[in-house]
Amino acid sequence: MAPKANWKGFLKVGELSCPVALYTAASTSERIAFHTVNRATGHRVHREFVDSETGKPVEKDEQVKGYETGSGEYVVVEPDEVAAAVPESDKTLSVSAFVGCSGVDDVYFDKPYYLAPSDKHGEEAFTLIREGMRRKKVAAIAQTVLFRRVRTLLIRVYDDGLIGTTLNFDYEVRSATDAFEDVPDIKVQGEMLDLAEHIIKTKRGKFDPTTFDDRYEAALAELVKAKLEGRKIEPRKQPKREKVVDLMDALRQSAGVGDKGPTARKGVAKSKEPQRARAKETAPRRKAG
Repeated sequence: MAPKANWKGFLKVGELSCPVALYTAASTSERIAFHTVNRATGHRVHREFVDSETGKPVEKDEQVKGYETGSGEYVVVEPDEVAAAVPESDKTLSVSAFVGCSGVDDVYFDKPYYLAPSDKHGEEAFTLIREGMRRKKVAAIAQTVLFRRVRTLLIRVYDDGLIGTTLNFDYEVRSATDAFEDVPDIKVQGEMLDLAEHIIKTKRGKFDPTTFDDRYEAALAELVKAKLEGRKIEPRKQPKREKVVDLMDALRQSAGVGDKGPTARKGVAKSKEPQRARAKETAPRRKAG
C-alpha cells in the first residue's frame, strides 16, 4: 500500500514547477508503546487537567493557551488568535538557492522527508530538476509553510527521488563553544598518536544500518513476551566497575601490540595557552557528507 503523504504542493525552481508530495522518511511508530494502567484494577487511566489553585477539573472548552509573564501571571491567547498568527500557505516549496551537498552544517538537520512527484503530469519536470541537481552535485535550499510553521528545507538527490530535510533555525542551535569550553588543550604526538591512527585504520568500514539492532526495543519485546508466558523476570545484576587502565596500555592492547612494560605517558603535553582564552572563538562544526 502506498504511504500517505504528509504534505502536497509544488516544488518551484524559477519559472519551473512540478506537483510533489512529502512522505515521512523516519518514524518511531513501530516502537513498543505502553499505556498507563491502574495497578489495582488493571484498567487504563486517563489524564485530567485540573486547576492548580482550586484542584477542580477544567473542561476542554475552558482550556486556553497562556504565556507566563511573571510568577502565576499569564497572557491568555485564544484559539482564533493563534490561528490568525499562523502564516498563510501557498503550498509552494520555493527554491531560493543551490549550495554544495556538504554546504550545510548537519547540526542544523532536523527531520528527513522523501520528496516525490504527486502527479504523472509533473514527472518530467521533477526528473529534470533531480538530474540537474545530480549532475551539478548541489542541494537546494527552499522554504514553505509546513505543519503550520514556515520551515526551511535542504533538498538533495536521493535514489530516484529527492529527500527534503527540515532545518533548525539559527536560534535553536546552541553554541558549540559553550559545550567545549572546558575541554583541555592537550597536544598528542609520538607513539600514542601512531597507535590511535593504527586502531582507526584497522576499524575502517562502511555504514550499514541493517547491522545495528535496537537492543532496548528487543529487550522490551522479550519482556512483554515473558510476562504473557508467565515466566519469572530476573532483576538485572549490577555491572562490575571496570578498573582504571593506563591509556598507553589500553591503546597497545587495542592495537594488538602487547605489553611492553611500564611506560611513561610520552606524546601528551598540555599547551600553556589557556583554554578559556580561546573559548570565545567559534568552534568549527562538522560538515554533512
